[in-house]
Formats: sequence, structure tokens, C-alpha cells
Amino acid sequence: MLALHSRHQFAANPGRRITAAFPAAAFKPVSTSHFRSRTVAMASVEQLHATAGVCAAPDASTKDFILQQTMLRVKEPTRSLDFYTRVLGMTLLAKLDFPDMKFTLYFLGYERKEDIPDDPAERARWMFGRPAILELTHNWGTESDDSFPGYHSGNSDPKGFGHIGLAVPDVYAACERFEQLGVEFVKKPDGGSMKGIAFIKDPDGYWIEILNPAGSSSLAAS
Repeated sequence: MLALHSRHQFAANPGRRITAAFPAAAFKPVSTSHFRSRTVAMASVEQLHATAGVCAAPDASTKDFILQQTMLRVKEPTRSLDFYTRVLGMTLLAKLDFPDMKFTLYFLGYERKEDIPDDPAERARWMFGRPAILELTHNWGTESDDSFPGYHSGNSDPKGFGHIGLAVPDVYAACERFEQLGVEFVKKPDGGSMKGIAFIKDPDGYWIEILNPAGSSSLAAS
């Protein structure tokens, strides 16, 4: 939702965010004062459609498209899987090995274990139809290659990729648990000029925004 810049400043990001699927009632509102320390201009629906470069009437053939996955390369899969399943509570939905090309794909998401089909073909169809899936790619050998420094997170020069975002019922409670688990923070909920949101790092240094939808609605109040 927000892009973290130097000196702990934030700027609105026009891109849509991927969030975990929680029932709306599970989210606790955050005081709107959290976001009042910075000026934010929320475009109207009319302005959205009139934004330069935006196609006001997408082709009808795209109506059933979904944003299905985001892929991150990881150095050591055991460490990454532990983080995303134990720390963030995701479920491993599928694992695909490519021995000829020496890499493995892990697909994770916020789905119930009992909903994962047993049949491999059905599981593949089901998994590739779920929205907002995280794909972790492990190129074999990186975990034991001392000369390999790891992957670029996108948040140091030259900057590119920024972060993924997770919606949680209570940002402060989530971050208190993350701190107890030794998770590295880029920004804690009360750090910097904007309160009520946080950024943490996964084992490979990728940034993850921790936000609350109810609190984020105050961005539109101006």
C-alpha cells in the first residue's frame, strides 16, 4: 500500500495491493489520527478512470483474469518456508520439482489445509486458480554456495521491486509477536511519521508491509 523511502517518509503507491483474505469483522479499526501526519490525496472513482494511461473499458476477454501469484527467489528454502508458514501462518499448497533444470517451486497462501485436493492434477488446477498466491523459487545449490551473496530485495540502489503486503486484524499485536519471534523490522508500527503500519523482512531481506484495512480507510479522509 505504501512505499517506504529514506528518512522514514512515505508516499502513496497507485498500485493495487495483495492482501490476505480475512473476514471483514476480524479487523480492528486503527485510529484515523495515525495517518493524519502526512498529506494524502485519494483520487475519486471518476479520476481513477481518467488517469493517464488507464484503459477506461478493458477488453471483455480479460473479465475473468486474476492476479494469481507473486514470485520471490529464495536462497535457503527451509528457512523461508519456516518463516512464511510458522511466522506468517501461510499454508504450503503445492511443491513442484524440476530436476532437469535444478530448481523447485513452492506455492503458499492463506488457504485451509483441508481444502487442498489430494489428487495432484486437481491440486494443480485448484492452486493455479487461487488469487494472491506467493511463489518461492529455489535454484538448487544456492543454500550451500558461500560465494552467493543472496538476492536483491529491490530496496537498495538500484531500487525496483518494493514489497508485498499482508492485512492483519491488529497490527500492534501482530508486530509484538513478530518481535518475540526475532523477526527483523524495517519499521515498527509507531516508527517514522506514519503510525499504525509496519514493515518487516523475510529471511532473504524482502520487505513485507503489515497493515490493517479498517485503519487504512482513513487515507481517504481529507
